Amino acid sequence: MLKRIMLLCGVFSPLLYAAADALAGLYWGAYSFRDQTISELGAIGAPSRPLFTALLIPTYLLLVVFGVGVWRSADGNRRLRIAAGLLIAFGVIAVTIGPFVSMQMRATEQGLAGALHLIEGGMEMLILFAAMGYAAASLGRGFRRYTIITIVLVLLFGAWSGMDAPDVEAGLATPWLGVKERIFWYTYQLWFAVLALRLLRQRPAGGS
Repeated sequence: MLKRIMLLCGVFSPLLYAAADALAGLYWGAYSFRDQTISELGAIGAPSRPLFTALLIPTYLLLVVFGVGVWRSADGNRRLRIAAGLLIAFGVIAVTIGPFVSMQMRATEQGLAGALHLIEGGMEMLILFAAMGYAAASLGRGFRRYTIITIVLVLLFGAWSGMDAPDVEAGLATPWLGVKERIFWYTYQLWFAVLALRLLRQRPAGGS
């Protein structure tokens, strides 16, 4: 039962992330979900920063617990255990480092803060892709195909969103940037939930 609760945290974490996104955006009355990035909700000086940061801490703590649940579900599957360790690392970095490397607000020179924000985000993406690869290699053909599609979409919409970064710094209009970036974020957030449900539905085969 404890392991099932831990795995369900892989569903609760994305749901809480979506709630943080929605509540923080609504709190900041002038915020545009269509045209602004999620990162701007936690930007230095943003009115939504305290609320958004406070909600993200339990979000990523749930992800850490989920990673422990994946570890306990591995049953000798070394690849799945590696994926679990990477998920735990992803959550720990997001909780301990993420709040301290926020971007500057729109129309502000990003400088060191922006550079650290990008470095932390890139490091987490590499950890996430590695976790996806190890999990996909251990959970069958169907899950592997789904993971490949997820990675392709994340890369595509992540790169597309990144093209607007200079306009954000310059304070220019970025129509539909919020939609593009949310497809990027929620595509991999959904992967957490699908992995959780996959492990809850059927225990993976043992072996390395």
